Amino acid sequence: MSKMVCVHSLTPQQEEQIKQMAPGWELVHGKEKELWLPHLKEAEIVIDWKTACETECLQPGTRLRWVQNWGAGVDMLPLQEFASRGIMLTNASGVHAYPISETIFSMMLSFTRKLHLSMRNQLQKQWKGTGSLGEIHGKTIGIIGVGAIGEETARLAKAFGMTVLGIRRSGGASEFVEQMYDNDGLELVLRESDYVVVTLPLTNETRHRFGKAQFERMKKTAMFINIGRGGTTDTEALIEALQTGTIAGAGLDVFEQEPLPESSPLWDLENVIMTPHNSGSTDQYNERAFEIFMQNLQQYLQGHEPIVNRVDYNLQY
Repeated sequence: MSKMVCVHSLTPQQEEQIKQMAPGWELVHGKEKELWLPHLKEAEIVIDWKTACETECLQPGTRLRWVQNWGAGVDMLPLQEFASRGIMLTNASGVHAYPISETIFSMMLSFTRKLHLSMRNQLQKQWKGTGSLGEIHGKTIGIIGVGAIGEETARLAKAFGMTVLGIRRSGGASEFVEQMYDNDGLELVLRESDYVVVTLPLTNETRHRFGKAQFERMKKTAMFINIGRGGTTDTEALIEALQTGTIAGAGLDVFEQEPLPESSPLWDLENVIMTPHNSGSTDQYNERAFEIFMQNLQQYLQGHEPIVNRVDYNLQY
């Protein structure tokens, strides 16, 4: 009997949907490691990925053929091992578009209207202004890495009458982006943007894409927002840019080192808004990720390779 293992709990409804689609398959799932760990060596499909999976699933003679990652990022997965063994990998890219785009605008609006400073005053019971306040209406936003998140962010930006510039590897057009560039257009986008939003995955190509030179090309009034991966940004260069006024501020959900060390100067900078890598969190996450898995499972059971969000090992996303 073929076996699929999910390393988190499924709802009764989800379990029933899988069993109806895959009769004759054994399904193992559960939050507790003890429930699924003994079954990994026999698993043909693994849903989600934990550290223990690498130890058990990548042994000689194991049966693993396909991994459905429950997150979008795959930089922490053993991609070279998967590739060498012919294991297919799909991810949950696309499920984050609504919650992350909302976080992006929360940061942009909070910084521009200085709500983060007002909240600090509130905690200290201080009634005082926060200085001159700006507007995001009519400003320019540069989205670096226009995928599903970037496209939703661009769509929302139009409601504020913003000009949207974008960077994507192919340079291909997108409905709500006035001007799209390939990677060669980065300097121009940085120079023109009031808000620089980074949605890039972490790959060999994107590591430290943003450093001292990139921050120096940005407007002194610009805000830098990173909700992609912390490793795309040189942390020390970012701190220097924030401390010296090279850029006006930053909204950060991801960091090179997580959790962020208590010693980091980022904690104390008034021109920084931080969230603990939870911008993609939503009460609808599992439902959306499960829908992607079920589309791929249908393809797989019909003898085809899963195609929704198939990861390209050469591109690393």
